[in-house]
Amino acid sequence: MKLYVYDHCPFCVRARMPFGLKGIDFQLEFFLNDDVDGPTALIGTKMVPILAKDDGTYMPESLDIVTFIDLNFGEPVLAPSANRPELTDWLANAALNPLTMPRWIQAPLAEFATAGGVAYFTEKKEESIGPFAEHLANSAELKEELNIKLVTLAAIIESPGAVNGTLSYDDILLFGHLRGITIIGGLEYPSTVRAYLDTLSEQSGVPLYGSMAID
Repeated sequence: MKLYVYDHCPFCVRARMPFGLKGIDFQLEFFLNDDVDGPTALIGTKMVPILAKDDGTYMPESLDIVTFIDLNFGEPVLAPSANRPELTDWLANAALNPLTMPRWIQAPLAEFATAGGVAYFTEKKEESIGPFAEHLANSAELKEELNIKLVTLAAIIESPGAVNGTLSYDDILLFGHLRGITIIGGLEYPSTVRAYLDTLSEQSGVPLYGSMAID
């Protein structure tokens, strides 16, 4: 199987996770961010992730891919979501994009390997969150706000390997977004959050940004 992704994309991280969690071999392919024709040729629109299945068909939508892999390759490893309101609220109000998006385009990520890929992403995302330069200029304040939110998250995480104590779809959702903030240099991670990031990264095979982090 082949999985088409952008490296930075939280939804793509979701789709990558069950392969690592279950030890399933797959091929990872990256589209340039301004490549419209590539994904459109596969599923009729510019969207990732896309799973190229062994039967020659293509599957979009991250959670559909997660479910397909978990249910069809060995015993399922993911419990249903616990629908914890505190986790739902944290994910809804984390406001990570002003910190992550301006940094992703500065990192050596495959989808931003060309000036066209960077320009496409910047134009599209600045329409929704405002100028990247302004967010970078406000980094100190934004980081302080995120550090407070990470303290809140630490109280929600029940074990290093699972936010609810048992691996579930909530981990797919949380790690999918949380991995992206490791591109931000100078954050203060509570030990619980740091352990969760490290454990899920190792188990899922999705690396953190670590040395790529940008202040």
